[in-house]
Amino acid sequence: MKIIAVIPARYASTRFPAKLMQDLGGKTVILRTYEAAINTNLFDDVFVVTDSDLIYDEIISHGGKAIKSIKEHESGSDRIAEAVENLDVDIVINVQGDEPFIDVEPLAKVIEVFRNDLDQKVDLASLMREITNEDDINNPNNVKVVVDQNRFALYFSRSVIPYPREKNVGVRYMQHIGIYAFRKQALLDFYSLPMQSLEASEKLEQLRYLEFGKRIKMVETTHVGIGIDTPEDLERARKMV
Repeated sequence: MKIIAVIPARYASTRFPAKLMQDLGGKTVILRTYEAAINTNLFDDVFVVTDSDLIYDEIISHGGKAIKSIKEHESGSDRIAEAVENLDVDIVINVQGDEPFIDVEPLAKVIEVFRNDLDQKVDLASLMREITNEDDINNPNNVKVVVDQNRFALYFSRSVIPYPREKNVGVRYMQHIGIYAFRKQALLDFYSLPMQSLEASEKLEQLRYLEFGKRIKMVETTHVGIGIDTPEDLERARKMV
C-alpha cells in the first residue's frame, strides 16, 4: 500500500495573505511544514500542491517536490485530486500547509485505519476530539460530527449536533479535526461529482462525500493542531522554533 502526503498550499489566504511564505525561524512556514511531513517517516512521498509560483519555487529550490495546480479549485479535495490523478498511489493524506508543528500520532492513527480495513469499507478517515465548553460547542467555526456505533460519520455541521433537547443522556460533542486520509478513488470520485445542497449550505466539503454515499471513518484523538491563521499565531510560532 503506497501512502503519500499532499500539502495543499494557497498563497492568497483570506485572513492572513502570504502566510505560508512568512519567515519562521529562518525558513518559510510552508518549507517547515514540508520538512516536518517528511520527518514523520510515515509516507512514501510528500508533495506540496499549489497555485502559486512563489510557493512552488520555494519547495523546488530546496530540493523538495511540488505540483502546480492547473485549475482554480473550490476545495482542498479538488486541488489534491487533480494533483494525484496520474500518480501511482493508494492512500493520500492531506496535511495542512499552515501547521508546521506536525504531530505524528494523529497521522499514524488515520493511516492505521486503512491498514486494518481489509474489506475496503472505508473511503476516508479523519479525526475528531471531544469538546465540553459550551462556547466551543456553539461556535459555528468548530465543525461538529456525529457518528454511528462503528464510528462512521453520520453528519457534519456548524450547528450544535445533536441538539440537546434532553439533558444528561450521555451525549458527547465531537469536534471535527480537518486531517484527512483518502483512498485515491474516493478523491477522484469527489472531483467528478457536483456540489449538492448540504455542502453548499454548510460550506463543508466533507458533506459531498456523505451525500454521494462515501464512508468516512472517524478516529478519536486529543490532538489540537497549532495552525498559523493570523499574524499573532505566527508570533507565537516563532517562539517555538
